[in-house]
Amino acid sequence: MKTKVNEFNQQIGEEILAWEKREFPSKIEHVGKYTILEKLSKKHTKKLFEAYQQNVDHSNWTYLIYEPINDMATFDKFVDDCMNHSNRFYYAVLEKESGNPLGLFSLMRINQKDGVIEVGDVNFSDKMKRTRIATEAHYLLAKYVFEELQYRRYEWKCDDLNVPSKNAAKRLGFKYEGTFRRDMIYKNRLRDTSWFSMLIEEWPNRKRALQQWLDEKNFDSKGNQIKQLKDF
Repeated sequence: MKTKVNEFNQQIGEEILAWEKREFPSKIEHVGKYTILEKLSKKHTKKLFEAYQQNVDHSNWTYLIYEPINDMATFDKFVDDCMNHSNRFYYAVLEKESGNPLGLFSLMRINQKDGVIEVGDVNFSDKMKRTRIATEAHYLLAKYVFEELQYRRYEWKCDDLNVPSKNAAKRLGFKYEGTFRRDMIYKNRLRDTSWFSMLIEEWPNRKRALQQWLDEKNFDSKGNQIKQLKDF
């Protein structure tokens, strides 16, 4: 694309005409082949707490801003806080076959004016990790962001030391943009933050690859993938 210049012969960005402020996320349910996303509510509390309690250890919580929650009363308050957050929209991720919630994540740092939004606070239970449910959950959320809400930019940020999160971002098609050094303090420790993004122009290609990977033909009789997502 040829760079535009103004009357002072300075390079300027691409012009966007008839741009309108984007809507705040509000859709209650998203249904896929293996997965259902439901707006987080009190009805998910008990089963979601049970799913987290089945985790082998507390390593899932290392890079989250909050500590492991081991009692129902505290978890109940945690769900209340998520539901009432002013600039986040939380979804419970349900296994479609059983209807049980196995994890949650949110749309956050929602910039309606500029059309920028982030997926974050991802907390998937061990039963959900490395499954079609986990991948389809991210597919359904990205599809909502780009196709219904029409946001321009979809972000993923994580602790630079959180290798599984960085690998997941790359696998799903987010592009690494850089690291914000000493970006924040949490749990009494410093954090460098890795930034990733996906743009609305990139979504059709990412969507096609995700759909091909999620197709039942890509899995054998034991549920093992035949081709990796990167192969598509």
